Amino acid sequence: MSIEAHRYDYVPPPLTLDESYWAALLDEGENTISIPHHDVSSTPFTKYDDEMADSVDATHHYTIYRGESEEDWQAIQAIFESDEVIEVKVVGYNRGGLLIEWRTLRGFVPASQLINFPSTDNQLIRRNALMSRVGEMMHLRVIELHLDKNRLIFSERAAQANPGERATILHTLQAGDVVEGVITNLCDFGAFVDLGGLEGLVHISELSWGRVGHPDNLLARGQSIQAYVLGVDQIAGRIALSLKRLRPDPWKTVQERYRIGEIVEGLITNVVDFGAFACIEEGLEGLIHVSELAEGHFLHPRNVVKEGQLVRARILTINGAARRLGLSLRLED
Repeated sequence: MSIEAHRYDYVPPPLTLDESYWAALLDEGENTISIPHHDVSSTPFTKYDDEMADSVDATHHYTIYRGESEEDWQAIQAIFESDEVIEVKVVGYNRGGLLIEWRTLRGFVPASQLINFPSTDNQLIRRNALMSRVGEMMHLRVIELHLDKNRLIFSERAAQANPGERATILHTLQAGDVVEGVITNLCDFGAFVDLGGLEGLVHISELSWGRVGHPDNLLARGQSIQAYVLGVDQIAGRIALSLKRLRPDPWKTVQERYRIGEIVEGLITNVVDFGAFACIEEGLEGLIHVSELAEGHFLHPRNVVKEGQLVRARILTINGAARRLGLSLRLED
């Protein structure tokens, strides 16, 4: 990881990461599989329903443990604080990662925290890769521990960092820094970035000034990127990042660069009942109301335009503050 010397002048928004940050990583769905505790080599695999069925409550908290002892929680707390790497056994897996056992505690290793995990959305390949790790001894580092939430999260990736390196990163970073990292995981709500044994999250709303259907439309696992630090939560060990804030907000200068009546080219990005949206530059999207699509009667805007179509449109209205742009396919008044 590297940190640029400069910082941006504007004040970034506050850090607002909710429980979905971990919810996506720990999403096991119905596919939680484990080996019975009494015999790690036992087959066939059995459902781990007793311990995982209640793992998701109304606020997406995850409970990943079994009959734990207070002494073991204290011991793992000391290991967490000293940033030690420990050896643990993989006792099961689910759609989201590996279940591990350390003394009387059960923990979880998200798939994004595994080294050399296949970068694919093919569920069969992912399942086989996870299943192949069951029974292994792994060297891991604790990346989150909450006794009150019964949450114990490990990382193989973080175990590669030198002792204290992750803490140094966490306490060195400040809002406004520009960092380098590698994309480790892409999910519906954003992208995770490895900053050197410590992960940051780029929420989908911070990927681009424009519309983003899914992070994998812009990024790929293993890709090296630069990101702007929005905020750092040292207590939770979470870092909020942004890609779009490395570029100017196009809406701030839209009224200086365009004028009403100007003819522009745009790409249709979305077609809805009341019209269509067209992107005239990255992050700058305007609405073509149904009344401005064509003359005469037609059943639906899709009968006139379709997503991905390049069109020429006339600018009707510009409102940078409201982030609104009115367009028309009628090129003449």
